[in-house]
Amino acid sequence: MSLTRRTAMLALGATAFLPAAAFAQSGPLTLDQIRRNGKLRIGVEATYPPFTMRESGVIVGHDVELGTAMCRSLGVTPEFIDVVWSGVIPALYAGRFDMIMSGMSYTRARMERVSFSIPYAEAGQALLIRARDAGTIRTIDDMSGKVLGIKLGSPGETLHPQLAARILAARGTAFRDIKIYDDHPAAYIALMQGTVDGVLNTVPTLAYLMTTQPNRFGILRGIGADNYAGFACRKEDVEVKGWMDTQLRALRADGTLRALQTKYFGMTFELPDAVPEPVA
Repeated sequence: MSLTRRTAMLALGATAFLPAAAFAQSGPLTLDQIRRNGKLRIGVEATYPPFTMRESGVIVGHDVELGTAMCRSLGVTPEFIDVVWSGVIPALYAGRFDMIMSGMSYTRARMERVSFSIPYAEAGQALLIRARDAGTIRTIDDMSGKVLGIKLGSPGETLHPQLAARILAARGTAFRDIKIYDDHPAAYIALMQGTVDGVLNTVPTLAYLMTTQPNRFGILRGIGADNYAGFACRKEDVEVKGWMDTQLRALRADGTLRALQTKYFGMTFELPDAVPEPVA
């Protein structure tokens, strides 16, 4: 969520054509089983700051702190397991871990295969621009005649044709060019070098970038439909799904979630209290 992200097709992975039952463990996972195990195994992509990342070889980040706080209710220790994101759902059903974190956004394809918690972060698209361009690029329509940078396989790649059509209708000229990069950091470098004029990525990821590189960038929010991120577990793990929702509501109520958002993203998110309809 590298920033090696993130589409529904990639989330399903190369084994997406296999049914979920092909990977399923026998019987649902219960909270008593987790307590007896003494740990909750959590699958993450440890190259998706600030959700999950490595520092001195150790997985840290927003979701590590959040997962640790949630596990206190069970009296267990979280074990964060790094996984290639393209195979995260098959790995869940293969039993490598018990749930998924790392900012997984809601999509129809994913919701057919896993049970999602209520949201814990925004995942809508935003446009990153140079700070000096904030006066001239105020809306997505102002990207008319300009160059857009996107990451291969990202939600931005899916979204940009709709944006191009909108800009064309509003201004008569869509993007001058679309440049595709293997990862978002390469696109950010291109933005600073003037090769592109804007880069699409999710709100929390760009917010984190703004905190690490202040005064260099600006963000235009509300690009495309609103979307959010949640946790995920196997369809049959009904107790785990209920526990995730209960814990998120409790950590919202006591201020823990907002404090973590401020710490890692430099902003807080207004989140729905139910699993939203997927945008794609």
